[in-house]
Amino acid sequence: MLFNSIEFALYLPIVFLIYWAIGYAHINDNLKLRLQNAFVVLASYVFYGWWDWRFLLLIAFTSFCSWSSGLLIAKSSTPKAAKAWTAANIVLNLAILAVFKYYDFFVREFGQLFGISTDCLLLKIILPVGISFYTFQALSYSIDVYRKKIEPTRDIVAFFAYVAFFPQLVAGPIERATNLLPQFQTNRKFNYDQAVDGMRQILWGLFKKIVVADNCATYVDQVWATYDTQTGSTLLLAAVLFTFQIYGDFSGYSDIAIGTAKLFGIKLMRNFNNPYFSRDIAEFWRRWHISLTTWFRDYVYIPLGGSRVGKWKIVRNTFVIFLLSGFWHGANWTFIAWGAYHALLFLPLILLGMNRKYTNHVAEGRLLPTWKEAVQILVTFGLAVLGWIIFRAPGMPSLFHYLQGLCDVSLFSIPQGGSTKRIPLIICIVVMLIIEWFQRNKQHGLEMNINKWYIRYAIYIIIVAAIIYFFADAVTFIYFQF
Repeated sequence: MLFNSIEFALYLPIVFLIYWAIGYAHINDNLKLRLQNAFVVLASYVFYGWWDWRFLLLIAFTSFCSWSSGLLIAKSSTPKAAKAWTAANIVLNLAILAVFKYYDFFVREFGQLFGISTDCLLLKIILPVGISFYTFQALSYSIDVYRKKIEPTRDIVAFFAYVAFFPQLVAGPIERATNLLPQFQTNRKFNYDQAVDGMRQILWGLFKKIVVADNCATYVDQVWATYDTQTGSTLLLAAVLFTFQIYGDFSGYSDIAIGTAKLFGIKLMRNFNNPYFSRDIAEFWRRWHISLTTWFRDYVYIPLGGSRVGKWKIVRNTFVIFLLSGFWHGANWTFIAWGAYHALLFLPLILLGMNRKYTNHVAEGRLLPTWKEAVQILVTFGLAVLGWIIFRAPGMPSLFHYLQGLCDVSLFSIPQGGSTKRIPLIICIVVMLIIEWFQRNKQHGLEMNINKWYIRYAIYIIIVAAIIYFFADAVTFIYFQF
């Protein structure tokens, strides 16, 4: 079920009403909490099963194994036994992920390497939607139990709700048990202000997804389908539009997910923080897909020694997390290349101790950035654009051909192709950037403190009108494939 679909528009209010009807039923608080959590699990499984009900067995199995591992870790008589149960759950979950996501890729690559046919060995199975997200979320629980950051829960219903909570089930944010699980173990009350803010964040997410991302996708897909015949300027425009497509798509999803969770009294972590206003690539990675980058930091980078080791180990650790991040996105060498590219950009900053130079918002306390900051933002944005070309390429040969086309003299010509909505789309991208610039200290673009109701509603009407104008058929989210 897509957030930008009629089905979800009907599904959400029904789930919302039943959820809070249970929350305000005249029964004892403990039973009320259990019923609410059970309904969350049911609603989430309906949401997930909308794509393919068979994969419900997989997410239930993952949830049960991770829940059981927490109890077994806590009951272990020795640290060695606790470590063994933790490792067993990690191996099991990663093995499931590997089979569904990477098995065919490695078999196919093996066959090409040795020049043999491997078709008979391929599984050719459908990749379950969001498997990378909920697998990492389940893994964080058992690891945190082992590290004694959280007590294992005996409440299996609350745990299943934690893993399968539908707003962030298929594309994050990748939550930690330390933040989300306790919220399913505490009675929740409806908060009107929180719900209103959630609706605003949903609206802003839909704007970024439907108006910006989906319409950028139309042009980008057309260009990539015929990139070998396109001019350099057309390839450049497609690269820039994909940069906004993937941001509008993924950050839009995150806004809708976080806003939807607020309707149910649940607070999810922020996943994007205006990454295209970053002054260097390290700041970009602190602001892009925050839940994944912090996951790799806490569960891979720091255990490897982080930055508190020798220089060559810092180099190793940096490449490990970026290559893993690339590989997490999918079984394709372009993702590995994308990770390596960002590791190369990040490495000088971390070796020189400049990776945390910019931890505040750009132009803090000022309306506009300085000339230096503006240049830094443009350079970082340009580096991100190049990275997204690597990310978007279907394979390494097409990547090289695309980059070769960018180096052609036709780079200085007028871009070709596109629909009649191209100019309105560019205007909407500029509007999005302006709003997010002025709201860069806020949690989302429509977090407003405007007392005059007619101004607020005028803004809502304009955004809704733009969504209706640009809306086509419901387009899936890019990160569903990961």
